[in-house]
Formats: sequence, C-alpha cells, structure tokens
Amino acid sequence: MFNDIPAPVLLTMQELEKIDRQDRVDGTARLQRLRQIPPETGRFICLLAASSPEGSWIEIGTSAGYSTLWLALAGRERGRTITTFEIMASKSQLARNTFAAAGVDDVVDLVQDDFLTYVDRLGDIGFCFLDAEKEAYQACYEAVVPRLVPGGLLVADNAISHQDALTPMLHAALEDPRVDAVVVPIGKGELVCRKR
Repeated sequence: MFNDIPAPVLLTMQELEKIDRQDRVDGTARLQRLRQIPPETGRFICLLAASSPEGSWIEIGTSAGYSTLWLALAGRERGRTITTFEIMASKSQLARNTFAAAGVDDVVDLVQDDFLTYVDRLGDIGFCFLDAEKEAYQACYEAVVPRLVPGGLLVADNAISHQDALTPMLHAALEDPRVDAVVVPIGKGELVCRKR
C-alpha cells in the first residue's frame, strides 16, 4: 500500500501536510486549522483498517480529509468504502475538494452531519477512526463500541497529546470489559480498542 501510493493521492497528501504545517505557526484560528494526523499515524491506521474484520468502516471527524486518504488506500486494498463524518460545512467542502483531487470519491462517502445523530442508521462496524472534538469522544466511544463486530477496531487519536482532556474516556476504555485496549505511542498517541 505504501510503496505504490497513486500520484494524485500522494500529491494531495503532500499539499495538505504543507497547509497543516503552516496552520500551526501562522496564527490560523483553531477551528479553521486542519489539525490533521501526522503521516506515521496515517500509515498506522491504514494498516489497522486493512486488517480489520467485516463491517462498516467509519471515520468521525474528517477535517480536510487527510486521514481519510490513508483509509482510502486500505479501502482500495480491501474493496471497502469509508463513511466519514464532518460537522463543519467549510471543512466538508475542503474534504470534497481533497477527495476529488486525489481521485478517491469511489471509496469515500462524506456525510456532513453529527455522527451521533446518524449512528442509528449504521449497521455493524468493523473499523472506526475517531478524531473529533475531544468533548465528543466519550459519547462517540459509547455509540461505536456496541456496534463493533467481534474483532472490530476503534482507534481514537490524541490519546497522549490530549491525555488530560481525555482521561475519563481513556480510563473507561482501558477498563471496559467489552474491549481489549492499549494506548500506542505513535504520532499524538492512539487508543486502540479491539472488540472481544
């Protein structure tokens, strides 16, 4: 997957990485910044998604679609589609532009809506990547875990970088008898939960 990334995907990733670096130093308002995962986290979630069992693939928090591009690589490998949720209209438009430029529209379904208002329409989940506003993590976790298939994965970003804000959710996940969970020190820290 990583040695043969299609040129349109690679160029789009590189452009988003450049914008994200600039956003972090130029005073761009927090909600307007891309705030995307680093490339090593992208590779990690791509590998996990490609190894996940049957069930829907979802992403909660699209931003401009950088992490979705990594998931799209896994989707192409496995013949799967990723449904990604973004609340902000401006970010949804950026993501639509990203997916068109990268040529991944065929494996990505962008939903501009709050995941929590949409979750009842979803079936079984095989893989979920959670990278939204931190105050939504607990509710999203509780909505996803019951829908995970056995062996299904939930990966939550910022488990180390935002540990203070996420402590109650992290503690609950690490003690949850429904899942096996571990925090992996890659990127900004990834909580990885596997449904028992």
